Order: sequence, then structure tokens, then C-alpha cells
Amino acid sequence: MVRHVIVWTLKDEYSESEKETIKAGIKEGLEALIDKVPGIVEIKVYTDKLPSSNADLILDSSFESEEALKGYAVHPAHVAVADGKVRPYVKQRSCFDFEV
Repeated sequence: MVRHVIVWTLKDEYSESEKETIKAGIKEGLEALIDKVPGIVEIKVYTDKLPSSNADLILDSSFESEEALKGYAVHPAHVAVADGKVRPYVKQRSCFDFEV
């Protein structure tokens, strides 16, 4: 199994209210992929952070294999969410993939 963890920081130009709306859209879009993309074992987006955090949200997901993760990256449903709900609003992205 492979874990795929992404940490995002949203662009500074958005108000806190706008950021909450953006985060809700990202969460809804990505979590809905579990029924659309083969090989996803679990996918969860966390948006509620402690004051000590220096990022806005995190994706914590598991895939059956590295091949499944590669398929997810190019799957049209994932690309649509990434291009429509994530990339336009993000100023920084960090990724960590690993086998478990």
C-alpha cells in the first residue's frame, strides 16, 4: 500500500471566509474521488487546524499500489478537481509519498 500526503497553503489574497469556502470545495471534490478512481483505499481532507499550523489543509490518502497512485494522478476525475478546485487557489504545495 502507498500513502500520498499533500499539504497546501492557500494564496494570501483570500479572506478567511473565502478560504473556508475554498477548503470546503477541495474537501468535497477530493473525497468524492473514492468512488470514481480505481485503487484508492482511503482519501480524507483535513481542514480544521490548530493555531500552531502554518498550512491551510492536508490530503491524507492511501492507494493499493504505486501504480494506482500514478493512475490517480492522471485520472480525468482527479485532474478536474485539481484544475478546478485546488490549483487556482494554492500558493504552496508539499507532497510526501511512501510505502506502508
